[in-house]
Amino acid sequence: MKILGIDIGGTGIKGAVVNTKTGELLTERFRIPTPQPATPEAVADVVKEMVKHFNWKKAVGCSFPTTIVNGKCIHSGNLSSTWLGVRVDKLFKKVCKLPFFVSNDADLAGLAEVSLGAAKKEKGLVIVVTIGTGIGSGLFFNGKLIPNLEVGRMLHTNGEIIEFYTADSARKKENLSLEDWAKRFNALLAYLKIVYSPSLIVLGGGISKKFNTFKQYLTSDVKVKVAEFKNNAGIIGAAMYASKKCK
Repeated sequence: MKILGIDIGGTGIKGAVVNTKTGELLTERFRIPTPQPATPEAVADVVKEMVKHFNWKKAVGCSFPTTIVNGKCIHSGNLSSTWLGVRVDKLFKKVCKLPFFVSNDADLAGLAEVSLGAAKKEKGLVIVVTIGTGIGSGLFFNGKLIPNLEVGRMLHTNGEIIEFYTADSARKKENLSLEDWAKRFNALLAYLKIVYSPSLIVLGGGISKKFNTFKQYLTSDVKVKVAEFKNNAGIIGAAMYASKKCK
């Protein structure tokens, strides 16, 4: 099935038409900077522009960077506090005049990786961590999603919310080398091992394209892989999610 997948992030909104059976992007990826401030109205306008760019007339899958329950935003995340309580699927449907299927970005990136990518056929507990403006996380057991894991919101031992310390945005803001950033990120990997005992951790998000540069600095003895679809995983997972919902 061909579905338009849209991935909403803190700095960019990306989309492409996806073959949901293979994960292949059937179009060039299109990116629009996330509006600042990223209010519901401003983001909905960009989503409409994205739909228009692809001349899309059918259902759309959308990954969203915070906790979503039944299409509703229950945490404002890193966009804007005005998102809290918004039915994101209904908002985008109203603006674009198309059905939208919306879920958490890390959950949907994980869906792509567990179904077709780095965690395909992996047994046991798998955690997909997306590293960008914030830290997203998707939890899977024997290929089944356990939704709305938010490890990025836990507290570091220094008392700081850990995504403010370990996200790629923190690396850029503090001008950290990849080595120094990776040493910070080890704290998150250690937490995941202690609490969840995963069989595999998959790293995605914008920084995943630099994995071969920083992997030597990761000290976790849990198996760690880079997302096969890298920063396109959210787009692909969103399209797959919509495809499943349309059946």
